[in-house]
Amino acid sequence: MTVRYPPPLRPGDRVGVTSPSSGVPDELRARLEVAVRDIRARGYEVVVGRCMDGSGHVSASAAERASELMSMLTDPTVKAVVPPWGGETAIDLIPLLDWERLHESEPTWVVGFSDMSTLMTPLTLLTGTATLHGNNLMDTPFRVPEGLLSWFDIVAAPPGRSFTQTPPGRHRAAAFDDFSAFPGVREYTLDAQGGWTRLDGEGDVEAEGRLIGGCVDTLCNLAGTPYLDMPAFARDMTPEGLLVYVEVCDSDAFTVCRHLHGMKLAGFFEGANAVLVGRTAAPDSPSLTQHEAVLDALGSLNVPIIADVECGHVPPYMPIVNGAYGRVVHAAGRSELTQTLR
Repeated sequence: MTVRYPPPLRPGDRVGVTSPSSGVPDELRARLEVAVRDIRARGYEVVVGRCMDGSGHVSASAAERASELMSMLTDPTVKAVVPPWGGETAIDLIPLLDWERLHESEPTWVVGFSDMSTLMTPLTLLTGTATLHGNNLMDTPFRVPEGLLSWFDIVAAPPGRSFTQTPPGRHRAAAFDDFSAFPGVREYTLDAQGGWTRLDGEGDVEAEGRLIGGCVDTLCNLAGTPYLDMPAFARDMTPEGLLVYVEVCDSDAFTVCRHLHGMKLAGFFEGANAVLVGRTAAPDSPSLTQHEAVLDALGSLNVPIIADVECGHVPPYMPIVNGAYGRVVHAAGRSELTQTLR
């Protein structure tokens, strides 16, 4: 099996908006409209689905959400599917999706992060379709800091294209922006400084491999199942090895430590040449920090572990393509991730 890259988006293409997990509450609909207008301003047509209700923790029943997502992913006129954000229980869609049909259908870009990892990572592992772990629809209106790319830039790139992203050295420590009061906000509040951190030791890092990963809080529940068979992916897709990335939403350090140990036992890190860890605002535990939790669980891999990468719940966002071939460099005065769509 080879990686299947969806065709690059062109003006006039259709972008589907649905909520496979959580929908959008009424008080945040104005922000949704701003984001949709931004997509249309790029020349794309936007189709908003029925599964968008934000009054509860899911936008509709599991059957309805699975049906709408399948419909968009198998509609040849829909070139990308971009949910408003993640949520909590997208896992209930896993047994309802027709994975064989998705494998046979023309690939479609799926963009998102957080609970969307529950669907996107298996989509790449089971069908070979590249997916884009990056800023979601509600964050789309924000201006992208220098050194990073928007999901717009990546879904419009042709197969074979290489692109390099570098950390801007600034991130948000403040609370999230209030979309209900300021639905049109476009400037990130990046009020803290900091770059990448090597956890496993000292010295420069240069590593390559096929990129794959996602959110620890949600993917841990698929570890050991056929939907998260990383050893098979490493064996079949990339004899050169993997660059595995993980990020944490809000689990405390003890919970993160247990999750990562379990994922390691299930083979999630098998074949990793390096591990990238997203910056997190999740809490430390009394005797264990988030960094220490990662090192406790993954230090025995004996591969470079680089933390505070912009691939987590702390803005800004460094989009990562699941399935792309990556090269990471971390040295004095230089940190970068290059991805090639091959």
